[in-house]
Amino acid sequence: MADINASQTQAFLPYALPDLGDEEINEVLHSLRSGWLTTGPKTKRFEEEFSAFLGGKVESVAVNSATAGLHLALEALGVGPGDEVITTAYTFTATAEVVRYLDADPVFVDVDRETFNIDPALIEAAITPRTKAIVPVHFAGLSCDMGRILEIARRHGLKVVEDAAHALPTTCGGQLIGSLESDATVYSFYATKTITTGEGGMVVTRDPEVARRCRVMRLHGISRDAFDRYTSDKPSWHYEVVAPGCKYNMTDIAASIGIHQLKKAWAFQEKRGGMAALYDAALSDLPVELPPRPAPGDTHAWHLYVLRLKDEAPVDRNRFIELMAGKGIGCSVHFIPLHLHPYWRDRYGAQPDDFPHALDNYQRSVSLPMYTKMTEADQRRVIAAVREILA
Repeated sequence: MADINASQTQAFLPYALPDLGDEEINEVLHSLRSGWLTTGPKTKRFEEEFSAFLGGKVESVAVNSATAGLHLALEALGVGPGDEVITTAYTFTATAEVVRYLDADPVFVDVDRETFNIDPALIEAAITPRTKAIVPVHFAGLSCDMGRILEIARRHGLKVVEDAAHALPTTCGGQLIGSLESDATVYSFYATKTITTGEGGMVVTRDPEVARRCRVMRLHGISRDAFDRYTSDKPSWHYEVVAPGCKYNMTDIAASIGIHQLKKAWAFQEKRGGMAALYDAALSDLPVELPPRPAPGDTHAWHLYVLRLKDEAPVDRNRFIELMAGKGIGCSVHFIPLHLHPYWRDRYGAQPDDFPHALDNYQRSVSLPMYTKMTEADQRRVIAAVREILA
């Protein structure tokens, strides 16, 4: 107990923090002074630079969250009442809730135990005449097996929307996620993500009609962007509402942050990769399973660093987190599988052991602090605490 009390004299080390510099701050100030605060020239610039970053002739549509982006993408692809969308039970609720927004049903399947990602073999088994789309989730920044998933989708005539909230920059088969043959890919720029705009997201697609529909629906179903109307040098007050849209647009203030975060994406990935390697080297002899690695030649974004405690660990996952907090170190859990939450459990009559790999990974997993503002001394402090608890 004396050791824990002594450690509490140190500053609390949080699970995650954003990494912002003067570039982001100055760009935000420029937007504030320009008088253009909502969707405008900075948002358009961020979209264009995001498309250029990914390559592959894609279009990017900036929105106020990945949740909004997933909703817009599925709506644009025609998901509606009575349809089914296959996804993983091992994800945040946003992945599935957007399906319910459209009065469709998510169909959950289990994950591959080693990767935490959706098991392609189980996707095929879950397809029914009602299935309209597949939403794979790239857990922690490791790509799903997109080759197999896209082949299944092509064979069954299904749409694919990648939940890439964790996956910037991640590659699959040497290509950046977002540049594959999926119908759409959706990113998150929440404060804890690999790049941030505070709140925000991006829909990426190769299909001009999907991009057009997302742009219309992100701003009340209005046929013209506010930016176009307000910058025209001719009278342009007239507009038409062509659909019951949403209020999902990104602001120029958020885009101002994103413009400079995007420039740092590869440097951030390199730092995170180095941190993962240090954790691996320092913790490999403990009663834990280390996170999975990408295929040779591919890139892991390392949004999360997730340990799984083995049966022989001296404490369970919950006690581990309590002891780490007592040492002034924040940890988290990704994720509580959806079928354990009351809404999803009760609506679909799910039992805890319906998805055994998701359940087992959840019960064992803990996310250690992983963010680019961490110093090596911070990380050594985490390592020392983990070793003291588990060795």
